[in-house]
Amino acid sequence: MSTPPQSPQPADQPVPQPQQPGPAPAVPPQPTAYPYPNPQSPPPGSFYAQPTLVGQPTAQPQPQPQPQPGQPGQFGQGQQSGQFGQGQPGQPGQFGQPTQPQPGNPYAQAPQFGAAVPPVPPSGGGGVGKAVLWAAVGAVVASAAWAGGVFLLGGKGDSADLRGYSAPSDMCSSADYSSFKDEYPQGDSSPTKTSLKNVALDEGFCSVGLKKTGSTYADAYLSMQLDLHKKTNPGPEFTATWKNYGDSHTGYGVSPVSGIGDEAYLVSQDTTSGSSSGSRYATLAVRDGWVTYTMSYSAYLTSYDQDKNPPALSDVDDWLKKDAKATLGRLKN
Repeated sequence: MSTPPQSPQPADQPVPQPQQPGPAPAVPPQPTAYPYPNPQSPPPGSFYAQPTLVGQPTAQPQPQPQPQPGQPGQFGQGQQSGQFGQGQPGQPGQFGQPTQPQPGNPYAQAPQFGAAVPPVPPSGGGGVGKAVLWAAVGAVVASAAWAGGVFLLGGKGDSADLRGYSAPSDMCSSADYSSFKDEYPQGDSSPTKTSLKNVALDEGFCSVGLKKTGSTYADAYLSMQLDLHKKTNPGPEFTATWKNYGDSHTGYGVSPVSGIGDEAYLVSQDTTSGSSSGSRYATLAVRDGWVTYTMSYSAYLTSYDQDKNPPALSDVDDWLKKDAKATLGRLKN
């Protein structure tokens, strides 16, 4: 431990002079980027400045020993002693290993390079991996079940069941309504006809006016429509509409018809009163696979009409059944 410099004494009282250390190395200390030693750090020795007496020479700081080549100082460590300005230089250390801070020395703290990263906990038994595995197995099983169902059903689940039908561009010339020509012998010179060709629906429609002998205007009307549903199965909606037609339309009678397609319904209404008012209406609706066909008859009685005696609905029902079956036979390849 070095002795602090003493104030000079009078000449008659000689005081032994402290031994001066050898000269400092020729190479001056180089500035460094590490926290300690630091060019801005206070010189070793007393942490607080010593007072200066007037007329007295100022004590010079003691030179610091420089590290010798081949002896690296410890990274981030200072002196071992807990007193300021005292202690021995730190021992050589290894880079990458943190050192313990020295008590009482603020310049000997190890530098921090960001927050410490906590260690990753070990896996808890592969629970997530098992869940992913079971999910993959479930997907494979579901795919296999779907493929098996498609195979057993014979093709895609959404393939249209058109039964070989085709919608004609001219429904008036393709439909059969010959049963009505005995009652209404005059033909319609300008019937209404439309057709539709679409990826989802093909359709053919015809409407003709029925005239009795000597009539100037139509005494009744007959319409025919064929629909090929190519994207959606019309079965559930067809049944809900025609089987329950009487529930949504007051005064209409509904009766199922067998022997035509997969299902068919005859809907009728008669509101005539005497021979001057009312109407008679009948519709036969048929579904065969994804194909639907409707044939409708309607007659209206007014004081201006020449026809005062329209056919009975029982006769009309028979004509509709006969002609609908013949028309579907024509349009099916």
